[in-house]
Order: sequence, then C-alpha cells, then structure tokens
Amino acid sequence: GWPKATVTLIGPKSFVNMSYDDHRRIRKLTAAPINGFDALTTYLAFIDQTVVATLRRWSSPDSGQVEFLTELRRMTFKIIVQIFMSGADDATMEALERSYTDLNYGMRAMAINLPGFAYHRALRARRKLVSVLQGVLDGRRAAAANGFTRSGAMDMMDRLIDAEDERGRRLADDEIIDVLIMYLNAGHESSGHITMLATVFLQENPDIFARAKAEQEEIMRSIPATQKGLTLRDFKKMHFLSQVVDETLRCVNISFVSFRQATRDIFVNGYLIPKGWKVQLWYRSVHMDDQVYPDPKMFNPSRWEGPPPKAGTFLPFGLGARLCPGNDLAKLEISVFLHHFLLGYKLTRTN
Repeated sequence: GWPKATVTLIGPKSFVNMSYDDHRRIRKLTAAPINGFDALTTYLAFIDQTVVATLRRWSSPDSGQVEFLTELRRMTFKIIVQIFMSGADDATMEALERSYTDLNYGMRAMAINLPGFAYHRALRARRKLVSVLQGVLDGRRAAAANGFTRSGAMDMMDRLIDAEDERGRRLADDEIIDVLIMYLNAGHESSGHITMLATVFLQENPDIFARAKAEQEEIMRSIPATQKGLTLRDFKKMHFLSQVVDETLRCVNISFVSFRQATRDIFVNGYLIPKGWKVQLWYRSVHMDDQVYPDPKMFNPSRWEGPPPKAGTFLPFGLGARLCPGNDLAKLEISVFLHHFLLGYKLTRTN
C-alpha cells in the first residue's frame, strides 16, 4: 500500500512492496538472525563496545560540541552495517552513510524528480547504494567461487546469498540488494532518533532520570567482577528503562505513518473501505488517544507498569504479519546506550 515514489526509493523487491507469500518467506529467513536469542547475544558485545567508545570520543577534551542526532545515527549505522555486512571497510561505510542521509530526506518528500529537490537527490542516492551493495555482493560471490571462506560468523548478506526455498530457488541480486537497502535504512534511522529523544526526555525529567540511573547502578553491582561488558541477562533486568523506551516510542514514534491496501471489502466504524483502496495508518493519533492513555502528552514511563497494552493500541513497530522484524534489536541498542549514558554522562544543550 505504500506510494509508488517510496517503493521506487526502497526498492520494488523490498518488504514494502512484497506480496504476502514473498514477505512471509523473506521474513522467516531474516527474523531469527536479527531478533533471535543467539543473534542478540552475538550482537550485544559489539553494540556495547561501540556505545562505550562513542561516548568516550564525544566526551574527550578536544571533541567540542557534537550534533547529537547526527552522531547517534552514525553510531547506529555502524552497528547495523556490522550486523548485515560485517567487515565493510571505512570507504564503503562512508559511501553508504552519505547516501542514506539523502535517501531518508526523500522518503516522504514530494515526488518531484528535478535537480534541487529532495526526491531527486534521493533517487541519485539509491543508485549509489545499489552500486556499492552490488560491488560488495560481487566480491562475496567471486571469493566463494574461488574457494575463499570468510573469517568470523555469517552476516545477513551471507545468509541472503545462501538462502534457498523449498523448491531450491535462490534470491537474485536485485532481491538481496532491495532487502538490504530496507533493513540498513530502518535499522539505524529509527534507533538513532528514539535514542536521542529518550535521552532528552530523561534529562528534562530529573526524577525519572534518577530512578532510571538507580536501576542501572543496581545492575552494575550485580555483575561479577570477571564479566566483561553487558549480557542479555543484564538487559532483561532493565525493567524501568524498558518503560522509558516504550514511553518514548509512544510519545514520538518515528514511524508515525504507514500505508496498507484493503484485500477485501471491510467496514470500519460503519464506513465501507472497498477492496483495493489504500489506507493510511496514523499511529500517533492512536498513541495520543486519551481514552487509552490518560494525559497522553505527559511523559510518564510508569504508565507501562502492569499488564501489556491491548492489541492495536501500541504500534511503534507496526502490528501483525508485518511487525518490524528488528524490534528487539532496536530496543537493545537504545537500552545499552541509555545504560552507559545514565551511569557516567550528561549533555548540555546549546541550541
């Protein structure tokens, strides 16, 4: 149901344009390597190291001011590229990062393909992304043909190259590239924004900051002296911090809108939506419904104590068969950053 202009940027063979059967097949292939317990355990060490190194770099005496969102997006991009294309060199990372910035500005812009407009720059960025990813893909295939095996664990590109369905069909290069473009985009842009806003909300609410910090200090006291870095066991103890993240997602969900298409005639609140019609879902109106969330404009993590929300009232990652497959990974990234930030840092906002 997404507009043609968006499909053109993300790719005609990405999740946003896949049929139900194709979507189910690719989702099944990619969800476990992203959100499964073993996968998250593997990624956690790299996320932890990257966050620690990033915060140290920002706080060094010669760092000066930082553009917070820009730097957070750079950090989350480094993490997602490691997961999907481990071993990418600095030149590849830089080329991808620059192109994704332009791609994102064109995602919801008017589809005007003329020089000077965001959509025109986004189309050019997509061509660069396809070129870079095709080059990496060609290199992987050539190495495999010559008998070379990569050191380290398989990444998502390896899994997509090796994937076979029950009939022995493999993914074509354009299918792999479109899936990667979508995942690399979704996997860093939203995490960077929510991390920024969660940090801002914490600093604007000293009582919430103090409670979240006390929880992280208690977790640190329970970690054995021989343990290096955080574990998923530690992450699962971050109960209040999880509420902070959920409340941030409710208040400022970065994926504020999505599009669907009615697959049959359906009545909603007495109105007929005919089969084939497009529907725009405005998630923020759901999250700001005072019938569901009393005093909805107030940042209140404690509202998440108790039973989970009813289905359809909390939609930061979508719902149903097209639920974002990277939801657990995103919350892990955000929580690890907030954990280290709460324990040892503060920001002073200059503008």
